Amino acid sequence: MAIGGLGRRGFRQAWATIWLAWLGLVIAPLAPGWTAGEAARAQTRTETVVSLGAGFSVVIRGAQRIEPETIISYMQLPREGPITASDLNAAVRRLLDTGLFRDVRIVPEGDRLVVAVQENPWISRISFEGNKILSDEDLQKVVRLRPRLPFTRTAAEADARRITEVYRRIGRYAARVEPKIIQRTENRVDLVFEINEGPVAKVRAIRFVGNKVFSDRRLRRVIETKQAGLLSFLASGVTYDPDRLELDKELLRQFYLSKGYADFTVRSATAEFDPERQGFFITFVLDEGEQYRFGRMDVRISAAGLDPEEFRARLPDDIEGEIFDGSLVENIANELTDLAAQKGYAFVRVRPLIEKDPEAQTVSVVFELREGSRIFVERIDIEGNTQTLDRVIRREIELVEGDAFDARKVRRSLNRIRALGFFKTVDIETVQGSAPDRAILKVKVEDQPTGSLSLGVGFSSSTGIVGNVAVTERNFLGRGQTVRFQTTVSGDTRTFEFAFIEPKFLDRDLLVGLTTSYQTDDRTAESSFTVDTGLFRPEVGFPLGPNLRFTGRYELKWDRIEAGVNASPAIQADDGNLYASGVGYTLVYDRRNDLVEPTSGFITSFDQSITGLGGNSRYISQVAKFKTWYGLLEKQVVFSAELEAGAIFGLGKDLRITERFFLGGQNFRGFAAEGMGPRDLATDDALGGNYYGVARFEVSFPLGLPEELGVFGGAFVDVGTVFGLDRTDFAGSNIEDDPKLRLSAGGLLFLNSPIGPLELSLGYPLIREDYDEKEIFRLSLGTRF
Repeated sequence: MAIGGLGRRGFRQAWATIWLAWLGLVIAPLAPGWTAGEAARAQTRTETVVSLGAGFSVVIRGAQRIEPETIISYMQLPREGPITASDLNAAVRRLLDTGLFRDVRIVPEGDRLVVAVQENPWISRISFEGNKILSDEDLQKVVRLRPRLPFTRTAAEADARRITEVYRRIGRYAARVEPKIIQRTENRVDLVFEINEGPVAKVRAIRFVGNKVFSDRRLRRVIETKQAGLLSFLASGVTYDPDRLELDKELLRQFYLSKGYADFTVRSATAEFDPERQGFFITFVLDEGEQYRFGRMDVRISAAGLDPEEFRARLPDDIEGEIFDGSLVENIANELTDLAAQKGYAFVRVRPLIEKDPEAQTVSVVFELREGSRIFVERIDIEGNTQTLDRVIRREIELVEGDAFDARKVRRSLNRIRALGFFKTVDIETVQGSAPDRAILKVKVEDQPTGSLSLGVGFSSSTGIVGNVAVTERNFLGRGQTVRFQTTVSGDTRTFEFAFIEPKFLDRDLLVGLTTSYQTDDRTAESSFTVDTGLFRPEVGFPLGPNLRFTGRYELKWDRIEAGVNASPAIQADDGNLYASGVGYTLVYDRRNDLVEPTSGFITSFDQSITGLGGNSRYISQVAKFKTWYGLLEKQVVFSAELEAGAIFGLGKDLRITERFFLGGQNFRGFAAEGMGPRDLATDDALGGNYYGVARFEVSFPLGLPEELGVFGGAFVDVGTVFGLDRTDFAGSNIEDDPKLRLSAGGLLFLNSPIGPLELSLGYPLIREDYDEKEIFRLSLGTRF
């Protein structure tokens, strides 16, 4: 029966049934914080009577903002039958669960049911105090309470925990957050989160337990987490990150597998926080196991149409007995997959079957090639790019939705995205889609600064201190475009250059660029003349094959030479204006294993310019380059060799000094800019040459310092020459044009400083001519923004 239909007698009988239970179960436990004074004050507030019919009514006392009808609807009292103690108990709980009330009492007064409520205060304003690392805007996104919502201590403490968790994510594990309220009129409060951010919790020590083969110091170089030290401000990875700890476990596993320890496991990796030292102590417990060597290696093919001998030919010779290397097994599997794909079997799966022999301590590997089921890309999700547009990343992926899944293309796409240089980390994860034959590619990236400010400083025995400044943004507005404004100051040289490059015009693999520059160069110190040069160069580039790229250009160039009164007659003959109009192209063949930090492979290029399409300059110029890399000692030591040569031929007229080649400075260390090659000894003017060749050899290696410092050493040897002039029989001149080789050698120091990479080179000419100019040292510094 509905409440309204109970009548007075029925209501009294129902109430008599529940009265004793109600006193024991409801009144005392539900309102422990409700004092006699508060109850009295609640009764003095506005009282609202809501009639439910048949003489039965509910009295709402203490409501200020909440409508009485809303309170009754929250209670959900039964409409039929007697009201039990459990019904009233549930009604109280429902009202409290809304978060609108601090306290609720339900008491009988004659024929009426009195509901006395005490509303929670309403939030007028939320503010933060003590935060410096994180802005108010950042913290507002974390908390869930908002102005004009009811305040509860539970919700405020939950928001405080959320803020604390955000600080923990950035390494501030000592952060403390306390919510405070300031009482206002009309039952309103201001909520203030008082924040003590605390210091960054750094990794104070990294210990390894169970390692016998490799020292703690060697293993610390393997993992990403680094120990804090005196120079921690120069290092990354010194703050504790639990996600990085999981990566460290995998890096240790891969390292030991590459050394033959096939049974290696990380038993545990724990991080203990020391509140006094405000840092973490990390301990890895390892089980190295025994070292294994390669046993037999073979290929097993179950896919029809493939010749096993062709694939066996790709296996390394004489591998049996060598120390087992898990990374080598993975590389061979990838190579066999690529070979199958080249033969039109894109769905062949290569699975290495590992068979360990603990007694002989050998590992035999059989590469099983099996025709896999066709899997299609259902969706490509891109995550983590806060600055770079999705389409900039998507156009580097060789697969699109609906394509057949191809692991080779996934690997190439990963390398292409990394090569952009826009991201700190790049990963592509493959997960199952809505069906077994569907796959979802999750591309996870983390943006990094792409703008750069580079500074170069050098000291030459002829010109003293020289320098340059260049500003470049390689990801303009997140569109993947390059915008460069370069100002160079080098002695008496001033260069102003603006360049814009769109690498993927219309989202196709089509480069479009424009470069304009103006340079004023006072070269009286080297060659007794000044020259003003202007350049306008549009260009376009596109691929000719998987690793071959073509770039074509048009150049319109103007320069004006003003020879000094004491300049060489060879320079005085070039006095005046020159206009050059021509076309050129560059072919690049790139087989580097990594486009950012190569440790193997090579890159070669050929550049040719044909000038004479108008203007008064006519020549053909060509430059060829080749560079290769080779990693040693676990790729900690990287050796590189570079060969470069160029030649220019005048078409019916002699070449001007601004068209010839010069060596020295950055392209031939140990010699000053334009410090070697043909020279007029009578005026000590460098004249440049029509031909040049140079070989550069370089090695970089760790110095034994903690890796987190980012300090590496190196050495170089440069050998080459520049020579060849159209004329040397100028009256009053004494031109030396001898194609003798020059040789220089020196040391290098690389430092990943907080403001960017720094390189210091110290070189000395070992073979030179008396008239050549030396350069003592060169310092290059860059920063990112």
